[in-house]
Amino acid sequence: MTSRLYVGNLAYSTTDEGLRNFFAVAGEVKSAEIVIERSSGRSKGFGFVEMATDEGAQNAITTLNGKLLDQRPIRIDFAKPKEERPRSISTASYAQERPGRYASGSSRGNNRDRRDSQRGRDRDRDRRRDNYDDY
Repeated sequence: MTSRLYVGNLAYSTTDEGLRNFFAVAGEVKSAEIVIERSSGRSKGFGFVEMATDEGAQNAITTLNGKLLDQRPIRIDFAKPKEERPRSISTASYAQERPGRYASGSSRGNNRDRRDSQRGRDRDRDRRRDNYDDY
């Protein structure tokens, strides 16, 4: 069993310290952190609490799940292990991984086909004008 807990439905005003104090009634808290959105610096509305023991984690779930914290009923569950995934994928590396997309000649990668068809319409229009001037 794990002593790391997922805490959901948090108010945006909840702080790490407030979360730590809330869980202290269930047992010793090793760490408490609220997940923050990088771009805005605002809380994402969930966080993680690590209890000192597995019994403390189980006690926190049974006693605190659904209780109000900052006027919101929180949801507590055991945290799942973090998945390994790439941090960021640039468009260039994405194009190498998926050659059918963003490659030269694709409709999304450039507008060559659109420009060529516009040039063809312009040429046709000019020919019609030339023919019209002959009458």
